[in-house]
Parts: sequence; C-alpha cells; structure tokens
Amino acid sequence: MKLNRNPNSISLAWTGASGAPYGIKLLECLLAADYQVFLMISSAARVVLATEHGLQLSANPQKAQQQLLEELYQDGKLASGELVVLSKDEWFSPPASGSGAPKKMVICPCSTGTLAAVATGMSNSLLERAADVVLKERGQLILVPRETPFNAIHLEHMLTLSRLGVTIMPASPGFYHNPQSVQDLVNFMVARILDHLQIAHTLTQRWGYDVIAEKDTD
Repeated sequence: MKLNRNPNSISLAWTGASGAPYGIKLLECLLAADYQVFLMISSAARVVLATEHGLQLSANPQKAQQQLLEELYQDGKLASGELVVLSKDEWFSPPASGSGAPKKMVICPCSTGTLAAVATGMSNSLLERAADVVLKERGQLILVPRETPFNAIHLEHMLTLSRLGVTIMPASPGFYHNPQSVQDLVNFMVARILDHLQIAHTLTQRWGYDVIAEKDTD
C-alpha cells in the first residue's frame, strides 16, 4: 500500500475499554475535517465494537477499512478524509517511526491496560509503538480512559504521562448542556477532544455564548 503524506494526518487507536461510540464519532469528525487517519484497533476493541455498536469488524485491516467506510456512508457522513486501517504488527507503516509518524495521536477509548503500556514504554504492538513515537517526538498525545473507579496504579500511570505532556481526558461527559440523548453525551466528549486538537466543529453549544446571545436580545 503506497501512501501520500498528508500534513493533516493523525493516529487514532481504539482499545478494549467501553466507549466505542466515542471512537466512531471521533473518526467521523476527523474524516469530515479532511484528515488522513491511521486507525489501529485492538482485538479487545473489536469485541467492544460488536457489543456496543453492533459492528462485527473484521480482523483483516483492508476488510475492516471497507466496513467502516460503508458504516459511515450509510449514515450519510462519509467525507473527503482518508482512512487507513493498520494491523497490530504493521511495523513499516508511518506511525511506527518518528520520520513518518503524525504529530498527533488519540487513544479513544483507552483501556487501563493500554494506559499502563504507554506509561511504561512498552511497544509490543503498533498501537503502543505509535504512542511511544508521539511521546519521543514531542507530539500531541490524548488518552481517553473509560474506567471507574480508578485505582492507585491507574492514577500513577496517568500522572506519569501527564508530566510528559500527555492530555488525560477521562470519558466524563457534562450535563450542563441538558443532553437529550446518548448521542448528545457522546458529542460532548468528542467535542472536547476536537477542541484540544484545534479542529473546528459544531457538535455542542459552547459555554456562555448562548447566555450572551440572550442578553443581547433583551
């Protein structure tokens, strides 16, 4: 597979934590923003996708890529971005090396096992190596853990990574925007991720702006 380097590229990883709808929505938004997305999916993430999203994703990267594009197309959301699904041992892909890796990566949802692997520098899979590359290249890494409660080990790993500049963004949607559906809660969390990536969106109303608008009409 020959790829052209896109300045708007990002690595995205889905792992075995609950929260598949977050990952699906984030992928949709990244493609809509015309990003080249290198997607890594753990075997546990495929189980979660089947359970929470009803999507039986193939272990074959090319088939999985087609499935995801069809899934987004069915919803009328397919955009001009480029999706590249990678296997766990695709060591010659761009995310595996600092000379070719995107400078941004999001792991969403992030299991506590993946959190531990990233915090301790393990690189037993492409997903873990990709995170390590972003760290060593001083790029932007965002982790979206979904676990409760956190034990001391989880918190120690988060603190270690936070001190390295990693953004730890637990999947904790707010309720002050009066969500009317589960999708509203998903959109809230994905909107916060996009904010940190500096990607424009209209997923949620921004805090305070509706109040100012009401005052202006008084």
